[in-house]
Amino acid sequence: MPRSSAEDRVTIVTVAYNSTGVLPDMLASVPQGTPVVIVDNASDDRDRLQRIVAARQDTTRLVENERNLGFGAGCNKGAEQANTEFLLFLNPDTALGPDTLQKLIDAAERHSDASAFNPRILDEAGRAVVKRRTDLVDRSKWLPKHELTKDTVVPVLSGAALFVRRRAFEAVGGFDSGIFLFFEDDDLSLRLSRSRGHLVYVADAVVHHAGGASSGGSLKSERIKNWHWGYSQIYTTRKHGMRGNCYAAILKTGIRALSPATIFSSRRRQKYFARFSGMIAALRQNDS
Repeated sequence: MPRSSAEDRVTIVTVAYNSTGVLPDMLASVPQGTPVVIVDNASDDRDRLQRIVAARQDTTRLVENERNLGFGAGCNKGAEQANTEFLLFLNPDTALGPDTLQKLIDAAERHSDASAFNPRILDEAGRAVVKRRTDLVDRSKWLPKHELTKDTVVPVLSGAALFVRRRAFEAVGGFDSGIFLFFEDDDLSLRLSRSRGHLVYVADAVVHHAGGASSGGSLKSERIKNWHWGYSQIYTTRKHGMRGNCYAAILKTGIRALSPATIFSSRRRQKYFARFSGMIAALRQNDS
């Protein structure tokens, strides 16, 4: 029997929040006929998003949330719409390279005991950005800093372009909806690798990533992002029993908040105040 095409085996899920400035480039890179689910987290530009989706073929579906549920919960809602063998969670400010989907599928077939994969994610300068470490595992498991030129088992995956077997994703309960933003990919990576199979970096599958371009960069949004960074860092380290890393993160943030570079910079003060506030909120919630 002929092998099924990538378009029949993969559903792309992307979570949008005021992302219409970058989303068309991502959609243009998707092979024709590939199912795409866009989950809109109550964006201000929803009317334009609806027009973008209406202009595409019926393989693109829009799920509209009445409020911002966060990244992980949004991904879960998108995954509920899929019935393909694989899911590719893809940021709206990315673009697939030629044959990326097929190369990811080929890697999944080579590594039948693996649960999830990252392609080679290139930044705007063409440099490969590899997630080599996480506070959720011991330092001995961190990946050394060297170029990855072949398939490599890694300790953690980036959520910017996360390719996963749908059954494995469903078996671990998907993303933790208690995490609004940040570290949800670390948490999912650990749950997948511990119960469903190891994680693999696929060097010959390329995704281009603009990075941070999908939701703007105002002072208000930076404060919100840093609050969630702090909250999620403490939430996840405590969830996975890394209490030492939890308190080390708090100490490190406190030292940075009190440094001269922060004291004399309004932007840095807001950043670390917000991050520290999120950390304290997570501590209080977990202790209550």
